[in-house]
Amino acid sequence: MLRAVIALLVTASAHAHVPDAVAPAWEWNLAPWLMVLMAASAVFYAIGVRALWRNAGTGRGIAPRSALAFALGWLALFAALVSPLDWLGGRLFSAHMVQHELLMVVAAPLLVIGRPLAAWSWAMPPGMRRSVGGAFNARPWSAVWRVITDPVAAWALHAIALWAWHIPSAFDAALRSEGWHIAQHASFLVTALLFWWAVLGHDPRSRMGTGAAFASLFTTMLHTSALGALLSLASSPWYSEYLPLTAALGFDPLEDQQLGGVVMWVPGALAYLFAALAVVARLLARTGARAHGT
Repeated sequence: MLRAVIALLVTASAHAHVPDAVAPAWEWNLAPWLMVLMAASAVFYAIGVRALWRNAGTGRGIAPRSALAFALGWLALFAALVSPLDWLGGRLFSAHMVQHELLMVVAAPLLVIGRPLAAWSWAMPPGMRRSVGGAFNARPWSAVWRVITDPVAAWALHAIALWAWHIPSAFDAALRSEGWHIAQHASFLVTALLFWWAVLGHDPRSRMGTGAAFASLFTTMLHTSALGALLSLASSPWYSEYLPLTAALGFDPLEDQQLGGVVMWVPGALAYLFAALAVVARLLARTGARAHGT
């Protein structure tokens, strides 16, 4: 694994000094549908926050720190899906793991903290906002929402998505097909948003209590670490589609997979651990505030 890290650094340094004609084609993912979604999400968030603050007062409804969290989460999405990391992730498993961690443990919790649904609703004209709100509060959708944001269901959906997509046949299919690749990333992001909504969200009906949130984060840290360990300790590469692509860049496929496993194992586990500590700190702060009030 150490050899893989050194190889990546040495090769990246070498590429920085070769002529453009032979340098790798670091491509940005500028797919029109993706650019439209990214731009619309940011523009309508800004419009909604401005409208909300103008109506209720600056900082009310969506705190400035929540708006900052959304901006940082949006930038993490941009780095994962638009930047050349997306191109590199199609050729190096380790880069693909960095991409997935940005989606699931960086962008997703920051976006939840940013309260985008509230902001986007305020970007709508009043009549449309009432109509959309009524539709979302209607029995069919509200029943579905209660199911998918149930703490246990959100935890299970995220775990299933994570493990299922790392089955070799599924991961190889995502590398062969752009449609399956989009489905893979969408399922990671959507289930991560549901997971973090249950842990950190603003809806008391969906958000876990402190003990349950800590347990959810801790068990997610355990099973993601287990998957990372399996990948990093494997004696042979799991994903055949990567073999020629990784070798073409001068890397050993097994060492690249092992490095990707370490990315999931260590930084990913630390993210869940820090979040669990933040949940406990929030509980202690509330307990202290109540004690001070009495």
